[in-house]
Amino acid sequence: MRHPESIRVFAPAKVNLALHVTARRKDGYHLLDSVVAFADVGDVLQARKADGFRLELAGPEAGALSADADNLVLKAAQALNNAWPETFGGCHFRLEKHLPVASGIGGGSADAAAALRAMIRLYGPPPVREPDEALFQIALEIGADVPVCLARHACRMRGIGEDIAPIAAFPELRGLLVNPRVAVSTAAVFSRLGLAPGGTGFPPLAEPLPEGNAETWLQWLMKQRNDLQSPACACAPEIAACLSLLKELPDVRLVRMSGSGATCFALFDDEAAALRAVRMVQNRCPQWWVAPVRLGDAAKRERGT
Repeated sequence: MRHPESIRVFAPAKVNLALHVTARRKDGYHLLDSVVAFADVGDVLQARKADGFRLELAGPEAGALSADADNLVLKAAQALNNAWPETFGGCHFRLEKHLPVASGIGGGSADAAAALRAMIRLYGPPPVREPDEALFQIALEIGADVPVCLARHACRMRGIGEDIAPIAAFPELRGLLVNPRVAVSTAAVFSRLGLAPGGTGFPPLAEPLPEGNAETWLQWLMKQRNDLQSPACACAPEIAACLSLLKELPDVRLVRMSGSGATCFALFDDEAAALRAVRMVQNRCPQWWVAPVRLGDAAKRERGT
C-alpha cells in the first residue's frame, strides 16, 4: 500500500459535558466518570515525512507553546518511532494552534492524538497483531486524555482515561465555548478537591445514560456535575465570572465548566440562539476566547455519517 508523503489532520476540542470524580487511587491518580463530546473547532496538524523530527508552530494561540521535545506532538511521534523504529521514520510537523493552552478542552492531548494519526497515515499501522490496542497503550502512556482524543467518539470515559465506551446515538448539541483567558493548573485544581490517596470520591454518573434526541440528553446532563468546577473557581475567580455571564444569556439551557478549566460551555436548543449568544459574549468581553460549536461525535462527523 502506498502512503502519502504529507497529510493534514484535524484535532478537535474535547469537552467534558459532565465530570464526576469517583475516587483517588493510592498512587495519587484520580478516577473519573465523564461524558465526553468533541467540537467542530480545534487545531490543525500538518505532517510530512522527513529526516528526524521537527515541529513548527503557527496560529493565533501558538504564542503560549514551545516547539521543544516536551511538546506532546513530538512526544507522540517519538514514542511511535521508539517502539517500532523500522516502521516509523521522521516527520516535520506544522501545528496551527487555535485552541487556548491549558484550558480544559484537551488541546495538547488532541494534538498528540493527531500526531499519532498522522504517523499512521504516513507510514502505516504498527507491525503487530493488534495494532489498535498497541496504539491505545502508546496513547495512554503519553497522557490520560490522549486515548479518547485518538478515538474522537462521543463517549463515557472512566478510570484515568483507559475505560472508553462510545455512545452510539449521541446527538449534535449546539452551543459555545468560552475561555476567560486564564490558565489553571490541573494539579492545583485536583489538589483543592482534597481527596486523600486511596479514598473514595463523589457519586458516579446517574444511570442509565439516556437514549434519544438532544432534549433528552440536555435534561439528563442538567442533573450531572463537574466536580472540578468549584475547586477551579477557587483557583481562578475569572472562571466563576465567566459562568455567571453565560448563565445570563437568553435561552441558555446548560452552563458548565469543561475538564479542569478554565474553558466553559453553554448549550442551546438551536444554532441561531448559540450564535446570538456568541455575539453578546464578544461584545461584553472582547478579550475572551469565544467559539460557536457543535458538540458530538467527531469521528462520525469526519466520515459524514
